[in-house]
Amino acid sequence: MKKISLLVCLAFILPMVMVHAQSQAVVEHWFQQGNWRKNLHLKPSSSIDVRYFYQQYHRNPVLWEKVLAFLNRPDLSTLDTGTYHLTQGDSAYATISTYMPKPLDQTRFEAHRKYIDVQYVIQGKEQIGIAAVSKATLTEPYRADKDIAHYDATGTYVTATPEQFFIFFPTNAHRPGIAADAHPQMVKKLVIKVRVQ
Repeated sequence: MKKISLLVCLAFILPMVMVHAQSQAVVEHWFQQGNWRKNLHLKPSSSIDVRYFYQQYHRNPVLWEKVLAFLNRPDLSTLDTGTYHLTQGDSAYATISTYMPKPLDQTRFEAHRKYIDVQYVIQGKEQIGIAAVSKATLTEPYRADKDIAHYDATGTYVTATPEQFFIFFPTNAHRPGIAADAHPQMVKKLVIKVRVQ
């Protein structure tokens, strides 16, 4: 009985260890080759942590295919604001919202533990700050009920437009919703929450 239990454990754990142990060259090749994109026409941001994405994708490719299929929907610009469930349960869900980007001093860095954020500006543009949680200073402790903690960080700022999407993992503090210029316009944005595997 112990041998069977050990074999079952190994059958479950070994694939996860193999995914984690892939070399950076293998991971980069997988990402650049792009088979994971499944005809996704949007460009992934260069800020994406490719190794973390590789690990998460390979732990549940069916889930990620649903996420990327929703991101690739041709009707995103006409979808109503609200929440769209991509799976039964809470493994992945999408929220579409509209808002006016704010001045930098009215935004904060945030990070999540339970969910990965896939963010895509459907219409308009905004600045997003990106920083490593390990180099950020915690300013508001993690709240499990909202899956969020806030930080102060230096960060790098990029302009989010309808040409590219971003993926923020628990190791990435991000500061979305920043006005990209002096006269911001309304933004329509998709955020897909993907449960960490």
